[in-house]
Amino acid sequence: MSDTHEESLKKLRHLIKDVGTAMLTTLDNGVLRARPMATQQTEAGSDLWFITSTESHKTTEIEKDNRVNVSYSSPSDNTYVSISGTASLVVDRAKIDELWSPIHKAWFPKGKDDPTICLLKVVPDQAEYWDSTSSTLVQIAGFIKAAATGKQADGGDNAKINL
Repeated sequence: MSDTHEESLKKLRHLIKDVGTAMLTTLDNGVLRARPMATQQTEAGSDLWFITSTESHKTTEIEKDNRVNVSYSSPSDNTYVSISGTASLVVDRAKIDELWSPIHKAWFPKGKDDPTICLLKVVPDQAEYWDSTSSTLVQIAGFIKAAATGKQADGGDNAKINL
């Protein structure tokens, strides 16, 4: 893996590490469906892990078509990330133990030994991010200036990454 590629992965992990909720989009008979999910872990590479139930509709959708998108949004930081990849359902009790948090009991009242718990692993193929270090007011001023001068506004750092 090249230094540039590793740097891109590091930046990607940095951008999503503090975003509490992602939107996971699946295909349901050709229709896109999105729902909020809490990312449990981003591995050293780029894999994303989520805890879910074998009885959820999304698991049925993934079994039919495992192409997914995971998007992260942090408007207060002017940071946005879109990750496309393939999902798989994993039943690994050791990994569930590793990722389990008491908050999960709200969805799994029987605890981490609930037989319906499984993991959703997303292996990214591509990602794109938009990261602007400027505040919203500075961005608005830049957009107004761009509109007045006819020059393109600076939207910040944007990159596509093939993973």
